Amino acid sequence: MIKRLFSVICVVSLAIGVQAQDWKDYLPNVHGTIRGKYEYQTTTDEQRFQVRNARISLDGKVHEMVGYKAEIDLSDEGQIKMLDAYARVTPVKDFNITIGQMRVPFTIDAHRSPHQQYFANRSFIAKQVGNVRDVGATLGYTVREGFPLVIEGGLFSGSGLTQQKEWHRILCYSAKLQLKPWENYNLSLSTQRIRPAETNIYMYDAGTYYEWNNWHFEVEGLYKHYDNHMFPDVWAVDAFVNYDWFIRKKHFPFKKISFLGRFDYMGDHSDGTTYGEAGSDREGLLTITDYARKRITGGLTFSFGKPFQADLRLNYEKYFYDNNSLAKASEQDKIVVEMMVRF
Repeated sequence: MIKRLFSVICVVSLAIGVQAQDWKDYLPNVHGTIRGKYEYQTTTDEQRFQVRNARISLDGKVHEMVGYKAEIDLSDEGQIKMLDAYARVTPVKDFNITIGQMRVPFTIDAHRSPHQQYFANRSFIAKQVGNVRDVGATLGYTVREGFPLVIEGGLFSGSGLTQQKEWHRILCYSAKLQLKPWENYNLSLSTQRIRPAETNIYMYDAGTYYEWNNWHFEVEGLYKHYDNHMFPDVWAVDAFVNYDWFIRKKHFPFKKISFLGRFDYMGDHSDGTTYGEAGSDREGLLTITDYARKRITGGLTFSFGKPFQADLRLNYEKYFYDNNSLAKASEQDKIVVEMMVRF
């Protein structure tokens, strides 16, 4: 009798333990990123403090095949923005379907979250030329064995995050292929069509990076074509190198110091915004939103713990314009001090 009772207790305890573990598997994960920075523009002798990001995100799953993510930025340069809000279904292993609001699958650098960035300020590809978030649906498939690769593609409204009530005769698309033929190497190829202001804009991006010992080498190029020659085609390039020096001293405050150098370039660029009054000979023409420029960035990153957990970033940016009068107020030579915390 005692043996039977003991067996029943063991079975019930095991069942309760499994259920408790299953229950914990469905608890949401909470993450956040805080980036506060100080900038001093040497060309204008001006300075400012700024909260660049104050992001909070929830992700998890409500079913073994159904997950979700919701992310909001409480201070994107002082503005509140809803960023990600999507549901994801994984009907079979390594294949997923996502619907909602998200970063479209395109480029390498634009896809990095703020805590994963190597520099305090994003590249021209990630900030001006290839930066797209939209509402839509994607399919994703991962091959892990043999010749590893990740392929993602989807359809999107094309009107951004704030104009979701609009109807569209033509949807936009984006697709990205990541090839990983050997360890620590990535080759990404992606294409995208967006349609702001009834103008088709086609983008093509190729990028690669390689990690060897403590080095990270990366180069990426983007080509942007405007339909019907509404605006001259645009090229953008981002190339950088990062070296990590790990510090083994137990009581030293920093666990790693990174040395960084970057060159990036963009031609005269239009985001698709039109100008000209209705009925005039200038109606529907595209205007320059960003003038051509080159930039060299040097920097140091002091990491307090794990990579991209708590970093102090020190950067100097040197800009080159054909005509300095075309430079925007915030796109000039500057010293940047940024503290990033990820939790």
